[in-house]
Order: sequence, then C-alpha cells, then structure tokens
Amino acid sequence: MQPVHTVSFPDSQLLADLSPLPEGLRGVVWEMKDEPGEELGGIDGVILPYLNAGAVLGSLGKVAGLRFVQTQSTGYDGVCEAAGPGAAVANASGVHAAATAELAVGLILARLRGIDQAVKDQQVESWKPQRRQSLADRKVLLLGVGGIGKEVARRLEPFEVSITRVGSTARTDADGPVHGPEELTALAAEHDILVSVLPLNEDTHHLVGRDVLAALPDGALVVNVGRGAVVDTEALTREVVSGRLQCAIDVVDPEPLPAGHPLWSAENALITPHVGGNASAFEPRILNLLKQQLGALAAGQTPANLVQQGPFQRGPF
Repeated sequence: MQPVHTVSFPDSQLLADLSPLPEGLRGVVWEMKDEPGEELGGIDGVILPYLNAGAVLGSLGKVAGLRFVQTQSTGYDGVCEAAGPGAAVANASGVHAAATAELAVGLILARLRGIDQAVKDQQVESWKPQRRQSLADRKVLLLGVGGIGKEVARRLEPFEVSITRVGSTARTDADGPVHGPEELTALAAEHDILVSVLPLNEDTHHLVGRDVLAALPDGALVVNVGRGAVVDTEALTREVVSGRLQCAIDVVDPEPLPAGHPLWSAENALITPHVGGNASAFEPRILNLLKQQLGALAAGQTPANLVQQGPFQRGPF
C-alpha cells in the first residue's frame, strides 16, 4: 500500500526540476496561500517552500487526508503541530550542512579580524590598521553535534583551535567526548568563542541565556547560525551593547530584527539575514534529497529524515 499519491510543490520550477516524477506519484503546484482548489484535489503530500515556510504552515490544516510533509530546511519549528499527528514530517537534514558551516567560519573570521569594520571604513576612505584576534589558538565551544555541527568542527580544525562539543546529552561518540547542556555555564567560562548550530525545541529555547552569556570571558564571541531563540536576544543585546561581548549572528529572535533595535548599531555586532543555508550548495543537495524522498514514497518505503512518523510508524506499506 502506498500512503502518498499526490504531492504538491511550492513552485512550478521545483516540480519541473524533479520531473518526471516516479511512477505512481502525481505532482501539482500549490503555493499554499489559498485553500487547494478542486483541481488540486487529492493532495496527501506537501513540499513546503524553502523561504518563509512558517507564514504558510496554517494551510496544512486545509489538506484533508494529509499524510506527508517535507521541509526544505533543517529546522522544522511548528511543522509537526501544523501537520497534525496523522502526517509524517521529514526535514532536510544534511542539505544545509556545507553552506551553513561555511557561513559560521566566515562570520567568526570576519568579526575576529575586523573585516566587518574594514568594510565600513572603506566606505569613508579611512585607513585604520590595528592588531586583531586570530582564530588560531582560540577555544571554541560548539553547541550541536549533528550534521551541521560536524561540518563546522571539520572546517575549524585546520585553524589550530581547540573545540569542545555540547549535545543534548553527555556521551562519547566517534569524534570524542560530548558534554551535556547542564555543563554549559561552567564550560562557557573557559572558551573564547561560542557557536550555536542548535535546532529550536523546548529544551534549547533560551539555552544560551543570561547565565551562560555572563560566564563567557570578556571579549568572547557569540555566533549563532542555528535558530534565533536558542539565544536570549535581550540578554545578548545587553552584553554586546555594553561592549563586553561581541556577536556574529545569522539568526535572531524575533526575525527579522526590528528597525531601531540596538544590535543594528552595536559596534561589536555582525548580522547576516538568515542566509546560512541559502547558497549555491543548496540547490543540488535539496534536489538530490527530494528525488530520494519521492522515490521512497512511490515505492511505499519509509522516507529519510523523519522527525514525525505519521503513517510510517505502522510499518512498511
């Protein structure tokens, strides 16, 4: 038995890129801005848009008989709730790892070496050489040991840094020790750079809060390329605006950062507009994942990256 027969695509280009679909699957285009009309009837699988998916999640509740939802992002905040317990939900784990890891390293280098300030100085033809921090010899506290965390660590190692990893639980894996979140405040006091690639859930919300930030040494750098609300924005703003800490963030809470927010003008802050995974590496990787997922659905097999089992929890189809 095949649980999914008609899959909606958020735009015609994505459908064209993945056509012809595997035998047994029908593809339709639904932008999720309105209810699916009769001509789109029978949708039981939905591929969410990559950008601004959160704005259209409410439309999932309009799909009677929804069985499968595929995100194009690693994060899946609110998707399971919007899809309901009867639908399986899969994320795009692995698709964004290379691009997000690149940005994390780029943000670290840009802030430590003052590249962001040099860009500002260039605009006014100002030549201000000064000695900055190197990435070499820094102690990095890396929060997140999944696909993106592994790629960040792999890219940082040649820079002659020491890396301490923190995961959901304390354990030892193939790459060495992983510390638990209960150790985070104590570990923060011993590190120059904190990098978060964590997803957002009830355990990670404001995990990097006032106590953790206060424990970081003066001048420490906070980097967030995971989810904005993992870091307490209010607490981070106080530390950065005061000049005690610096930050380089691709995600923030709320998003986008409101006009007039103190972080916009803080000298110690570098902000990019949530573009970690939005690079040329994304397209070939997402197409490859979606081809695999569609093939599994057509064959009645369990797709990869399930974060909610839905109909697949009852065994093979």
